[in-house]
Amino acid sequence: MSSGSGSGVSELLPTETWDLLKEDSDAVLVDVRSKPELGFVGMPDLSTLDHTMLCVEWASFPGMSANTTFVEEVLHELGGATPSVMLFLCRSGVRSIGAARAMTEAFTAEGKTVKCVSVAEGFEGDLDEQKHRGGLNGWKARGLPWVQS
Repeated sequence: MSSGSGSGVSELLPTETWDLLKEDSDAVLVDVRSKPELGFVGMPDLSTLDHTMLCVEWASFPGMSANTTFVEEVLHELGGATPSVMLFLCRSGVRSIGAARAMTEAFTAEGKTVKCVSVAEGFEGDLDEQKHRGGLNGWKARGLPWVQS
C-alpha cells in the first residue's frame, strides 16, 4: 500500500483493491463519482464477492459543486457499522483522495480507527494520447468486473 502523493492518504491500485475486497469481507468500497458518471460510464461489479458498494457523490453534476453532506451521507449508508477498511473510487483517483481524507478525519473525531484508502487510477484511469479514458489504466482497463446501466 503506497501513500498518495503527499495527501496523507494511502492508495491501492484497482487490482490490489479487488484482492483486498476478496480477502476482507468487512471492507467497504465507496464510489464517489456523480450519478451521471455511474449511469453512463458504469461501475464496479462486486456481486461475485458478495459485497455491496456505497455510491455517495463527492461532487454533483453539472457544476461539480462539493457535496457538503458527504461525510454524513456515508455514515448514514454505513448504518452505524464501523468497517475495518473503506476504499474510495472516483474517475481517475483525484476526488477519492479528498473523500478518503474527509472520512479519516470524521472517524478520528469519533475516536474510531478505520483505514480509508484511495483507489489509484480510479474507474476510468488517466487520459491516453487521444485524450480518452478507460484504456490506459484504471478499474476498467485492468479487466476488473464492471457493469453499465
